[in-house]
Amino acid sequence: MELRVLNYFVAVAQEGNMTRAARKLLISQPALSRQIAELEAELGVKLFSRKSRHLALTPAGHYLLEQAQEILDLSAKTKRNLTKASFVSGDLTIAAGESLGMQRVMNVVSAIIKEHPSVKIHLLSGDYSYAERKLDNGTVDFAVIIGNVPLANYASLTLPERDTWGILMPANDPLAQKAVIKPVDLQGRSLLNSQQAQKMHLFQNWLGNYYDSVNFIGSYNLNFNGTLMVKNHAALMLTLDKLADTSKDSGITFRKLQPELQQAIRVVWKHGVNLSPVAELFLKLLQESIFK
Repeated sequence: MELRVLNYFVAVAQEGNMTRAARKLLISQPALSRQIAELEAELGVKLFSRKSRHLALTPAGHYLLEQAQEILDLSAKTKRNLTKASFVSGDLTIAAGESLGMQRVMNVVSAIIKEHPSVKIHLLSGDYSYAERKLDNGTVDFAVIIGNVPLANYASLTLPERDTWGILMPANDPLAQKAVIKPVDLQGRSLLNSQQAQKMHLFQNWLGNYYDSVNFIGSYNLNFNGTLMVKNHAALMLTLDKLADTSKDSGITFRKLQPELQQAIRVVWKHGVNLSPVAELFLKLLQESIFK
C-alpha cells in the first residue's frame, strides 16, 4: 500500500464519488478507478459497494479508512519534523482526558509556542484506551493519563497535582447542603458516570453495598456535555473537581466524596522512541516545572 494510493482511497471515501474525487486529486477518473481496483486486488477485499451513483464503504473499507487516515497523519507529521529538525519546530501532539493537571501541561505548551512560534500544537481528547491506541500507532507524542492504569510499555512522569472526584449537582439540590457526599447520600439518585471510571469499576468499589441502590443512567466522555444534563436537573454527575464552572450564577455546585477519592495524573510516552526536537523540549520543560 503506497501512501499515494492510500491518499487516493481516502479522497474517494470522503467524496463518495469517483469523478469528484478524481477532480479533487487532479488525475483522470479512469486512472483513479484503476488504482482503487488494484488496491482492492492487492488486499483481497472489496472496499466500496456501489449504490446508484454513490460509493459506500464496506466494513473492510471503513476499517481501512480509519487506518489510512492515521498512517497519512503519521507520515505528514514525520516529514514535517524531519525537514525542520535543525531548529525547534514541527508538531507536538498530546492526547488527554479532562484533568486539573492539564493546566501545568498547557503552561509548558504555551511557553514553547511563545519562544518557537513555528511549532504546531495538536490536542486530542479521549480516555485511556483512546490515548493508548494513539501512542501505540505513533500518532501522538504524549498522553495525559488519569488514574491507576497499566503503564508497563511506557515511560511516564507523575505530575504533582492529583485529581479529586466528587458530585456535580444543581445548586438547589438537597445534597448541596452537605459539605461532602457519602455513599449513603446517593441512594435512589440518578447518576452520570465517567466512561473511564466505569471501565475501571472505580465507583463500584467506592459505593460498596450502596452500589445497587444507585441509578446509573448513562456515561459521558466530555465533561461539558454531562454538565448540561446536571443543569437540566436530569441527573447528578460523578466528575473531577475544577472542571466545571460552579460560580454563583452557574446554577450548579460541586461536593467532594467521603471517603475522599483522588487519582494520580501522569504524562506518558512510548519506551525506546526517539523524540522529535519539540517533543524533547516539551519533556525537558515539564520536568523542570516539576523539580525546580
